[in-house]
Amino acid sequence: MLEWQLRALAANGVTDVTVVTGFGADAVEHALRRMGPVGERVRTLFNPFFAVADNIGSCFLARDLLRAAPEAVLLNGDTLFEPAVLRRALRAPAAPITVTIDKKPAYDADDMKVSLDGTRLLAIGKTLRPEETDGESIGLLVFRGRGGAMFAEGVEDVLRRPDGTRRWYLSVIDALAPTGCVRVASIEGLAWGEIDYPADLARAEDVARGWDEADPAAAVASPPLAEALGHV
Repeated sequence: MLEWQLRALAANGVTDVTVVTGFGADAVEHALRRMGPVGERVRTLFNPFFAVADNIGSCFLARDLLRAAPEAVLLNGDTLFEPAVLRRALRAPAAPITVTIDKKPAYDADDMKVSLDGTRLLAIGKTLRPEETDGESIGLLVFRGRGGAMFAEGVEDVLRRPDGTRRWYLSVIDALAPTGCVRVASIEGLAWGEIDYPADLARAEDVARGWDEADPAAAVASPPLAEALGHV
């Protein structure tokens, strides 16, 4: 999974990568050492709070990287995507924060649903009603300019609350949506998947083999374009 993400990032010029680890950190670091060129320059950042905090804890550990980067990508460790997905996100009209989304006929309770006004994000969360839902987040965000700092400050604000450690990091995006700084990029027609169970992994392996055959350039790094934070 991690190698496929790194190859997709490199194919889009993203070669400065930090992977936030937690559960199984040693296994992740061992895997990186075995990946060759695609993994040799990757930094790891251990999140000691992984057992007591949701994914917002990993973002908290990486907040200074986001503040410093003029352009950055944040992605979930369980999201597999073809290189064209990131390419489309990076080529979307510039905005402080861009959320990649997909659309489908119906959404279930576990989908991270979005409500939109054109390309402007109005709300994001799992509890949006069907009549409010216009798509789902795939777990890949792009920050430009002040967007990374805004998100980092939002993470800190949420973690000051009594229930902060139990929040998803996308609750920060939901809180920022009313400012008008969050836009979306649709990746409709492109392949991606969230891997939660062994059956998901088996399907993803078959799909990824097809990408490798169709787009061998996905394994070749190009000049740096942005920084990436891999969230595990």
